[in-house]
Amino acid sequence: MNSIYNYTKEELENYFKEIGESKFRADQVFDWLYIKRIKAFDEMTNLKKDLIKYLKEHLSTDRLKLVTVQKDLDVRKYLFELYDGNKIEAVLMNHDYGNSLCVSTQVGCNMGCRFCESGRLKKLRNLNAFELVLQILAVEEDIDERISHVVLMGIGEPFDNYDNVMRFINIINDPKGINIGIRHITISTCGLVPKIREFTNEKTGVNLAISLHAPNDEIRNKIMPINKAYKVNDIIDAVKDYIKVTNRRVTFEYILLKGVNDTPKCAKELASLLKGLNCYVNLIPYNETSHIEYKTSDKVTINRFYDILKESNINVTIRREFGSKVSAACGQLRSEQISKGEI
Repeated sequence: MNSIYNYTKEELENYFKEIGESKFRADQVFDWLYIKRIKAFDEMTNLKKDLIKYLKEHLSTDRLKLVTVQKDLDVRKYLFELYDGNKIEAVLMNHDYGNSLCVSTQVGCNMGCRFCESGRLKKLRNLNAFELVLQILAVEEDIDERISHVVLMGIGEPFDNYDNVMRFINIINDPKGINIGIRHITISTCGLVPKIREFTNEKTGVNLAISLHAPNDEIRNKIMPINKAYKVNDIIDAVKDYIKVTNRRVTFEYILLKGVNDTPKCAKELASLLKGLNCYVNLIPYNETSHIEYKTSDKVTINRFYDILKESNINVTIRREFGSKVSAACGQLRSEQISKGEI
């Protein structure tokens, strides 16, 4: 049975027209789902009883099951169970500008990035749009606060689930839906160039982040298998076109791995690669896990890398570390449960 949360408002208008109802029913239903936050069709008191009966027979209002949540100061990490028993993660980070939720887009991931816990667990399937929407609703219910920013940077490669991701964005950006501002939504990709170009033509206003993590093909080939299909220069060319068409700034995510991509030479190469682009670099201290051999760069090395970029007139930040007491690495909480035989 399909979920009511899988419909954009326009799709729901068409749905009601097809069953002989007025399209304004979509506004009513969206109001119940996303403003009043009801959990059952029977609570929609301004709908006719026969319509409620029909909706109950054809659509679901089921929510995600919360398996566990880990908390540490300004971060909460959630493990959810889906309708088919699969499990995904979402991470809530509290910033001075609001609550930011990092959502998953797939069950597992086929990109196979060597440093990523998610990459150890191969993709089982794409998430449907409603399964992304329900991550937000579940977390907002848990904290009794509004999510102001959404980042598609959890388990999975968003552009490998393109259609569902775009439907999800439509739903959460709708003023009558969750109403998250378009510029408060960020999609992160490890570099699927054809999809970057398709996304460019959408002109959505959504922020684009590139998980680059290396300044050249030699290093990137070793840590990110996707680079064998789409080289660093291919990605940069696509980003240049994106900036030209959208006039939007692009973020480059760069996880610093001790002795791998954190040298002064790497910093200088990265600065040369990005020179002149409307972009900024987000340097990310690596979250170590027991399953992966990579180590976190020390603070002196991180600061030296930062200084080289700054001196080269590259906009750069160092992401503050979140959740030292939670399974902070993407996919780590799910992976730990698998290791224990709990999934």
